[in-house]
Amino acid sequence: MIRNFGQRTTLDRRQFLKAASGVLTGVIGALSPLCALVPSRSWALEMRTLSSSQAATLLAMVRTMLPHDGLEEAAYALVVGALDGEAAGSPAARTRLDQGIAGLGPDFAAQPEASRVAALRAIESGEFFQSVRTTSLFVLYDNPIAWAHFGYEGEAFSKGGYLYRGFNDLKWLPDVPLAASGPMPGK
Repeated sequence: MIRNFGQRTTLDRRQFLKAASGVLTGVIGALSPLCALVPSRSWALEMRTLSSSQAATLLAMVRTMLPHDGLEEAAYALVVGALDGEAAGSPAARTRLDQGIAGLGPDFAAQPEASRVAALRAIESGEFFQSVRTTSLFVLYDNPIAWAHFGYEGEAFSKGGYLYRGFNDLKWLPDVPLAASGPMPGK
């Protein structure tokens, strides 16, 4: 429940996430020069080590590797930010990213999806691809933006567990007569 000038207004989780992502997008977009590079209003990050074109290439790579229609670009941008952070913390990671991105070519992000898939298949056994893939899996699927897209409400322990939060309701199964269940154990 959120108070609004003395009135009580109910706001469910989905409405809150929509409002919060709009505010977050505006704040991030207003503070970053990268917002002009991406046609979507969804993300903008300040890169510490990667150039704007390298970030755009990584974004296209991650989106091609893990495509989800309708998933906000901001979720993919978090992966690029994590890769940038890895590069900032390790000269070896920075070299691997620089060389891998250069190997994809300067126009990778502008290529059609079929061409991007073919380029990624050619390097999928390499260290660059595998390191980006590993980071992408951990970062993309472990953030609230992706959770909201997939309908995952997060962990249940802090909310009282699953039993009283819909885990035990079987509304999606047809009713079965008790006699069809057979004898009860121990009787």
